[in-house]
Amino acid sequence: MLAVEELVVAYGRIQALRGVSLTVGRGEYVGVIGPNGAGKTTLLLALSGALPVAAGRIVLDGEDLARVPPHARVSRGVAIVPEGREVFGPLSVRENLELGAYHRRRTAPRAEVRADLEMVLDLFPVLRGRSRQLAATLSGGEQQMLAVGRAL
Repeated sequence: MLAVEELVVAYGRIQALRGVSLTVGRGEYVGVIGPNGAGKTTLLLALSGALPVAAGRIVLDGEDLARVPPHARVSRGVAIVPEGREVFGPLSVRENLELGAYHRRRTAPRAEVRADLEMVLDLFPVLRGRSRQLAATLSGGEQQMLAVGRAL
């Protein structure tokens, strides 16, 4: 479970987030919506550890993430998919997906990583048929699927 408690994030003296709280239970899907400048990206960057938190807490599965660096948050399942279809164009679809599991290369059994890769391909079946295709040659929507799949 993810819990955000009274989160405050600032850019210099400007508070971008003031007292944001939310809870996401295991298996839940939650959308964050709002107009430009509302703090959606700031919230996600704070969750990922890319922005420092001025006050409040981010708790993932009972662990306070205050001292957990961004790369370690990825290992705990916290990932961001930026807009703009950020894929590795010269690499194949499969290679892009495998890069998403790179941080697990020493800790997770290979069978578990393969099963997760299959889960992603089940979610996005169009990618299964294009696993050897270069990511740069996918359509915009397919590239976004690939970026989401890599994060998963």
